[in-house]
Amino acid sequence: MELGFENRQDAVYDVYEGRFEGLMEVAFDLLSIRTNYEVDVSLVDDETIHQINRDYRHIDRVTDVISFAFNDDEEPTHQIVGDGVPKMLGEIFICIPQALRQAKEIGNSDQREISFLFIHGLLHLLGYDHMSPEDEAVMFPLQEKILNAYKTKEGD
Repeated sequence: MELGFENRQDAVYDVYEGRFEGLMEVAFDLLSIRTNYEVDVSLVDDETIHQINRDYRHIDRVTDVISFAFNDDEEPTHQIVGDGVPKMLGEIFICIPQALRQAKEIGNSDQREISFLFIHGLLHLLGYDHMSPEDEAVMFPLQEKILNAYKTKEGD
């Protein structure tokens, strides 16, 4: 399991690299994922996420998190072969200003909201969705389970 981390925001958010690694570890343990995956995450501003949302999703507004799964195909045509070489799972973009606005609006701490958005994006990369009530009933409790397990593990 590897995490590529890019902070395009204030240096105060650098602490999330270790937090995201821990959240990913807890998620993979709970989901019994043993594949050596790599996930890239970028902390971005409103303008960047708006452009990504507009260009790739054709939704012309700011959003909180966007993820791009690199392994959507059931049978990928190109496999990386080799022990220890991580398989790229995908990329997550988290909009820090939007996360901070949402945290304030719903009464969450900034840390909890940013962590929640990371887990939300990670679950999308792993194939989870919330397009139907049935999907929501699986994905949303799983997000909370991962956050609570991390909180217990880290004494957070």
